[in-house]
Amino acid sequence: MKIGRITISDRASAGIYEDRSGPEIENVLCEFFTDAKFVVAVIPDEQKLISSKLCEFADSEKCDLIVTTGGTGISVRDVTPEATKTILEKELPGFGETMRMESLKKIKTAILSRATAGTRGKSLIVNLPGKPTAVRECLEILAPAIREGVAHLRGEDPHEKKK
Repeated sequence: MKIGRITISDRASAGIYEDRSGPEIENVLCEFFTDAKFVVAVIPDEQKLISSKLCEFADSEKCDLIVTTGGTGISVRDVTPEATKTILEKELPGFGETMRMESLKKIKTAILSRATAGTRGKSLIVNLPGKPTAVRECLEILAPAIREGVAHLRGEDPHEKKK
């Protein structure tokens, strides 16, 4: 399974601090997908750059899954959902709704997240929050839907037992 992971952070992309959320995506997804291979990018909060990188990972790299971390809040520089929505073919609002609903049980400000998800070609794209703990919590909740969504996009029967 080819997975693109994009950390969206002005400071991490400038080397001001270490990207911890991107590696956490890999840690968690390797628990669910033992055949995962990653394509990685760390970029600033620039809408056109984010959209371009998502298109590159979906169209050129042919990633089955693309996961972003960061830029889903409400500050002026948080533009990941806008960048994502401009390149999606189908939006999957249930991913963001589920993350907010489940995260709200632990953090009362989780409703400020604007994370979204959807598809482009045969790629499933999921926006995650920027904190490593939130990355883990959200991916653990979403893993079954991610597995099934990727199978559908590949044209596989997600309920068929593999031999």
